[in-house]
Amino acid sequence: MTAAKTAAPGRLLKQVAGERQTGVLVVGGNPGGAVYVLEGRVIYAESPAAPGVGELLTTSGRLAARTWQNALDLGTSTARVGRLLVEQGHLTQGELELCVLGAIYDAAYFALSPGSAPVEFLAGATHWLGPVVHVDPAAVDREVSRRVRLLDEIFPDGRVDTAAVAPVPRPPRERVTLTSPQWELLVNADGQRTPADLALLLGRAGYATVQELRRMAAMGLLELPEVRTEGPEFVRLPRERGPAVDVRRPVVRPDDAPTVPVVAGARAAASVPAPAVVAPPPPASDAPPAPDPPRHSLAEESGANQMVYRPGRLARRKPGARLPKEVAGEPPPEHPGTDEVLLKRIRTALRALR
Repeated sequence: MTAAKTAAPGRLLKQVAGERQTGVLVVGGNPGGAVYVLEGRVIYAESPAAPGVGELLTTSGRLAARTWQNALDLGTSTARVGRLLVEQGHLTQGELELCVLGAIYDAAYFALSPGSAPVEFLAGATHWLGPVVHVDPAAVDREVSRRVRLLDEIFPDGRVDTAAVAPVPRPPRERVTLTSPQWELLVNADGQRTPADLALLLGRAGYATVQELRRMAAMGLLELPEVRTEGPEFVRLPRERGPAVDVRRPVVRPDDAPTVPVVAGARAAASVPAPAVVAPPPPASDAPPAPDPPRHSLAEESGANQMVYRPGRLARRKPGARLPKEVAGEPPPEHPGTDEVLLKRIRTALRALR
C-alpha cells in the first residue's frame, strides 16, 4: 500500500505495470475511479460515472436482477462471479468478455483522463468479478487519449460531462434531427440528472452518453452550466464624499443674536455671530395689509457656502370643495344612448333562429 499523492493517474499506471504488480489503483476527485491490475495487466476498471457490468447486463435485459444477485451472493467472497455466470449457462464466455472490455475502457476514461488527481495504490487487492480478460495498460492509455481528443473535436467544453443536463426551452433551429440515443437523453433530461445518472438509468456506457451530450451541446440543444468565479461579481470604487450640510433652518430669537451654522469639514467648526436682525414696525391700522409674497415652485434659502432649495407648499382645500376649472378639466361627453331599432331587429332575428 502506497501513500496517497497527487500525480497523473496514467503515468502511475504505467509504473505499476512496469513493475508487474497486483492491486488496485484508486483515483480520487470528480468523478474518480479505480483500475484493477493483475501482474501488471488490467483486468477491470470502475467509476461512479460509468455503469458496471451488473448495471449493463440487468438494465439491457440480458440478465434478470435476481440472477445477478444470486451470482454476487455466491461468488463475491471468492472472486468468481463472472465464472459462475458462465458455468451456470446464463452467459457465454464471449458475451462476458465483451461486456467486461466495454466496462474497462468506459471507466478507465473517467479515472485516467485527468492530468492530475489524488492517487493511491493498494497492493494485493482484487475485484470480486474475477479475472475475465487481461488488457495491456499501454492500450488502455492510448484509448483514453483517443477518446479525450475525440470529445474535444466534437465540442471543446467539459462542463457538460458532469453537470446536470437541462435542455434549452426553445431550439435554435426550425428543424432538428436527433438520433435514437439523443432522443432518449433529451426526454429523460430534467435538469436534475447528471450524465452519470442518465447512463445508469438508460443502461448505456458513460462515455457514449457524454459523447452524445457534447454533440447536442454543439447543436445548441443544451443549456451550458454557468462558470462560477470565486471573486466578487461587483466592485465598488471609492469616491470622495462632499461636505455635510445642515438643512434645518436656524431659529431667530429677538433677544439673542442669531448664529449661522458653519459646515464641518477639514477646518474646525465654529458659530460665527451675525448682526442683529431688527423686526420691521407693524403696519398702521388705516394702511392696507401688505400682500403675501408670491409662491414659487422652489423656495431659496441661503446657508454657509451652500444653497438649499425647498419646494413650495400647496394651498389646502376643504373637504368636499370642487376643484378649480383649470384642474378639473372639461366634463366627459354624454353617451348618445341605445339604438332601440337595432335592438328590436336583433331580438326578431334571435326568435327566428329558434
